[in-house]
Amino acid sequence: MLEKSLTSIIKLKVRFHECDPLNIVWHGNYLKYFEEGREAFGREHGISYLDARAKGYATPIVKSVCEHKLPLTYSDTFEVYTHFENTEAAKMIFNYKIFKSGELVATGQTIQVFLDENRELALNNPQFFLDWKKKMKLI
Repeated sequence: MLEKSLTSIIKLKVRFHECDPLNIVWHGNYLKYFEEGREAFGREHGISYLDARAKGYATPIVKSVCEHKLPLTYSDTFEVYTHFENTEAAKMIFNYKIFKSGELVATGQTIQVFLDENRELALNNPQFFLDWKKKMKLI
């Protein structure tokens, strides 16, 4: 892993339809919160799904992990911290922390790879990604 990294923070609020009959957030929704964090990261740092698509690449998730520490409930306000883990490999690694009132609620990670226009795995970093990393001073 390389030393430099980038982080983004967004604030969200639990919506009624995200809760189960016990009034707590259904566990699968945490991956959606990670997605919100990733999209906010992309907007803030200039590396969105649309940027990859415009360059002929898809970036599917090949691994996702979520560890639940405390439950979120209806109308809770919380923050999603999205941290880009810099690596030399041809993939994007994001680590997440969700906090409510300063308490750690959940942690997680997603790993995405690059597929070219033929849906073949890119073994080397696409040029647009290398250019972005240079712009962000990650390499």
